[in-house]
Amino acid sequence: MSILNVEHLTHGFGDRAIFEDVSFRLLKGEHIGLVGANGEGKSTFMNIITGKLMPDEGTIEWAKNVRVGYLDQHTVLKKGMTIGDVLRSAFDFLFEMEARMNEICDHLGELPEDEMDAAMEELGTIQDSLTMHDFYMIDAKVEEVARALGLLDLGLSKDVTDLSGGQRTKVLLGKLLLEKPDILLLDEPTNYLDEEHIVWLKRYLNEYENAFILISHDVPFLNSVVNLIYHMNNRELNRYVGDYDKFMEVYEMKKAQLEAAYNKQQKEIADLKDFVARNKARVATRNMAMSRQKKLDKMDVIELAKEKPKPEFHFQTDRAPGRYLFTTKDLVIGYEEPLSSPLNLQMERGQKVVLTGANGIGKTTLLKSILGLNPPLSGEVELGDYLSIGYFEQEMDQSVDTTCIEEIWKEFPAYSQYEVRSALAKCGLTTKHIESLVRVLSGGEQAKVRLCKLINRPSNLLVLDEPTNHLDVDAKEELRRALLEYKGSILMVCHEPEFYTGLATEVWDCTQWTTKVW
Repeated sequence: MSILNVEHLTHGFGDRAIFEDVSFRLLKGEHIGLVGANGEGKSTFMNIITGKLMPDEGTIEWAKNVRVGYLDQHTVLKKGMTIGDVLRSAFDFLFEMEARMNEICDHLGELPEDEMDAAMEELGTIQDSLTMHDFYMIDAKVEEVARALGLLDLGLSKDVTDLSGGQRTKVLLGKLLLEKPDILLLDEPTNYLDEEHIVWLKRYLNEYENAFILISHDVPFLNSVVNLIYHMNNRELNRYVGDYDKFMEVYEMKKAQLEAAYNKQQKEIADLKDFVARNKARVATRNMAMSRQKKLDKMDVIELAKEKPKPEFHFQTDRAPGRYLFTTKDLVIGYEEPLSSPLNLQMERGQKVVLTGANGIGKTTLLKSILGLNPPLSGEVELGDYLSIGYFEQEMDQSVDTTCIEEIWKEFPAYSQYEVRSALAKCGLTTKHIESLVRVLSGGEQAKVRLCKLINRPSNLLVLDEPTNHLDVDAKEELRRALLEYKGSILMVCHEPEFYTGLATEVWDCTQWTTKVW
């Protein structure tokens, strides 16, 4: 049975078309991976089917009484709400039922006999529904999910606005799982999640009986949980049976077949045109020439999709720094409370160090403390000589009100417009992206704008906070290649072993020094 029907969907922003006459059907139990390059419209598609965005044309029809759960990276969590509040809000519809049940009970004694039967029947229905949804075990269920996601150690009374990116994702994920919707919509759920909880989510989705649609650029994760791929490319949406690897195999084969057919047809067109040109003026062969011209006119010409610009990253290296890049002496990081025991760390020139460990233990705080952006609670950081640092933050400021061109020009005022456009194009951004406001771009496109700033300024130490988040497969591969080629040193937070294995000279496990108990 069809849970969702999307027919003849067309949508765009300004003069930039994203979908043209797209149709899509979701059936019970389908586990779908929604894939495509950055900016192809995957998150826009999710916003349209959840009703957050109205399409220019087309119809979206859900089956009756379907409960949809949507994990959206941009959900706003209000200050004053605790982790427990957000998790318990998954059961708001049950609390409303309970309120209605109490209201009926309060007025039962006053009801006339003819209304009593209807009230008792409604009461029975509500009680059955509350029992079926385990209403009387809500606290136990909240605790169980909070424990599984490592939120219990933070305390259910902790304000959600004090959480790290990964902890925030876990809270939203926990709420979603408690809602037990008929369909899950997950937009890059592994961004910010640590390895342990990616494994947990993988296991959960493998056992999930209902349907889900998952946007992800994490290929191993996709391969382990989906049985269908929908590929968003050139304003089209195409269906492939199997996991991501199977999709790539079929997609590359179809692409090769289309190219072969295109080349064959182009040769035939050239031969026909040549024959017509040589023979149309001669009386003896004019009819043959006209017949070939008719064939040319009726021909259904094969068109190849324009190749997407692939990013090229080349980090420029500045002069060599001193032997030690930084040294910490009894450094304690944190905000109101310490996140670490006293740290005595040292990084030498040429090292490529990756920081790993669970969300919320202070990896980002450590980077910011080393860079002098966060004052330490105690101890000190001593930076080495001749350092040129390139810093990639985990998230971009969403209040930025500039275009991509203006954003790069602010950083490099001496560049000509041609140089700015070339720099952005090398990072895989098209002309339409380049002229757009940064905040309307997808997460992956915004990451490419920030990488553009990094690669155009010489550095000898790159400090990267989860640089692979939001990047599509091509961009991720190119970033890995560029970091392997980079002659300077790297200090990076990353949760993807397949990205940093073979790149890192050392992996520092931050759970060794955190004050958080995991």
